[in-house]
Amino acid sequence: MVSKSRIRRRSKDWIPGAVITALLFIAAVVFMVLLYRLALVPSIIMTAGALALLVLLAVTEVLLFRTRYKARFSIGLFIAFILAAILSLGIFFVGNTMFTVGKITGESVQVTRVGVYVRSDDPAVTLQDVAGRTIGVLGTLDREVTDQALTELTKTLGAEPQTTDYKGLTDLMDALRREDAGAVLVNQGYLDVIQEIDGYSDILSQIKEVGSLDVKMSIDRGLTEESGAQNAQAQTSNGTVYTIFISGIDTRDDEMIPLSRSDVNIIATINMDTRQMLLVSTPRDYFVPLSISNGVPDKLTHAGIYGIDVCMKTLSMLYDMNMYYYFRVNFGGFVKIIDALGGITVHSDYDFNAGSYHYVVGDNQMDGEMALAFSRERHAFPSGDRQRGRNQMAVIRAVVRKALSPDLLRNYSSVLSSLNGCFGTNISYEEIARALQRQLRQGGDWNVITYSVDGTGDTQVPYSMSQEAYVMVPDYDTVEAARTLMEKVRNSERITQEEANAMTVEHVDTAETETKTEA
Repeated sequence: MVSKSRIRRRSKDWIPGAVITALLFIAAVVFMVLLYRLALVPSIIMTAGALALLVLLAVTEVLLFRTRYKARFSIGLFIAFILAAILSLGIFFVGNTMFTVGKITGESVQVTRVGVYVRSDDPAVTLQDVAGRTIGVLGTLDREVTDQALTELTKTLGAEPQTTDYKGLTDLMDALRREDAGAVLVNQGYLDVIQEIDGYSDILSQIKEVGSLDVKMSIDRGLTEESGAQNAQAQTSNGTVYTIFISGIDTRDDEMIPLSRSDVNIIATINMDTRQMLLVSTPRDYFVPLSISNGVPDKLTHAGIYGIDVCMKTLSMLYDMNMYYYFRVNFGGFVKIIDALGGITVHSDYDFNAGSYHYVVGDNQMDGEMALAFSRERHAFPSGDRQRGRNQMAVIRAVVRKALSPDLLRNYSSVLSSLNGCFGTNISYEEIARALQRQLRQGGDWNVITYSVDGTGDTQVPYSMSQEAYVMVPDYDTVEAARTLMEKVRNSERITQEEANAMTVEHVDTAETETKTEA
C-alpha cells in the first residue's frame, strides 16, 4: 500500500520540471527580445528561430514533466542544460554586440587635444606652473579650438591667462624658443605638421608638454541630418547607395583622437543592389583648398586637424558630390582588426621589402603588423604615395573579403572587441543593421573596384604651414575619371577593374625628391 507521504511527493514531482522549463522560457524570451532589438537578423530567420525554441521548450517540458520517470527526466535535464548554455551564450554575444556597435556608431562629438608647451629646460611641470605667464597662441589658424581651449585653461588656472597672437606655427614656436612667450598653446595635431618644416624636424626635443586640454565640439549636424535625406533619395532613385569617407589616422593609441592628420583618404561608393564597391584613394599630399581655407590650397592630410567634417567637405568639393558618412580607424586598431580576423590575403603589385617584411608579386598572407607595414610603405615604389594608396585599398578589399567569409563567425568575439576604442563612425546603428540584414538575406560576393587619382609633385606653401613643403598638384583628368566611376556605381552601371585601370594616368616623381621633402 502506497503511503500518503509518497502520494504527496508524487503529486508534486512535476514542480522541478516546471521550474526548469519556466527559467528556460524566460531566458528564451530575453534572448529573442535582444535579438529583435539587435535588428541584424532577417525576420524570416527570427521567426524560424522562435518556432524552433518553442518546440524545444515543449519537448523539454514533456521530458521533465515527472521526476518519477528517471530515464526520461535525465534526458530532459541534458537537453535543458544544452539549451541553457546556448541561450546564455546567445544573450552574452547579442548584448556584447549591441553595446560595442552602439558605442562606435552615431558619433556626434569630436575631441581636439590641445597641449600647453614650454621649453624643454623649463622647470615648469604642470599647468599651474605657467600661471601668470604670457601664453602664445595662433592668431587665425584653428581659432575656434584655441578660444575654447583658453576657456578651459582659465577654469584650470582660476584666472584668465594673458595671450599673444602669432601668425603661423613657426612664429609661435620661435617665440617660445626665444623666450618671448612663457608657454604656447597649440592643437596637438599641428606637432606633426611643424616637423615637416625645414629647421623644425627636432622641435619635439626642444619643448615639453606640461598639460593638455580636451576641447569637445559637435560634428557638423548637417552631416547626419542631410545624410538621411540623401540616402532616402538614393533608395528611391538608384537603389540603396552609400558614399562613405574612410579615414586612417597614424596613431597607435587605443583611444581614437579625432582631430589628427588623416593619412588614409579613401571614398567608398557602395551600391547594395548591384553589389559593387568602388574605392577611390586620394593622396595625402594632394594640394587642394580646404572647406575652411577660403580657397587657399593645403595638403589634404591637414584637413583632419580641423575635423572629420572638414575632410569630407573638402573631398566633396574636389569630386563635386555629396558625402556625409565616415568610418575612421587608427593604425593600432587596424592591426587589431586584421589579427582578430585571423589574418588576410593581400595581392601585391611589387616584390619589395618594408621593415622586416618581404612581399612577393601576387598573394601574400599577412597578419596585422605585416599589413600595416605594407600599407605604410612608399619609398620602395617609383610612384611613391600613389602606390601606397593602391596598397591601402588592396588591404581594405582583403578585409572586406575576409569579413564576408565564414571566418568572421569563428572569430566573432575577438573581432568585436578589436573595434572598441580604435574605430568610429557617424552612421547610425539602425543604418548599419539594415545593411547587414540585407547582406544576410542575399549573401554572395561583392565586386570591389579600386582607383587612385594622381598628380605632379611640387613645392608650395600650404594653408596650414608658413614655409614651402612637398605637395602633389592634382591631375584633374584623373579626378574627372574618379567622378565618372563614382557616378556609374551610383547609377547601378556595372564597372570592372580593367575599366578603372584604363583610366589611370600615372606621374612619377623622383624618389630622391619625395624622400627629402614629403612628410
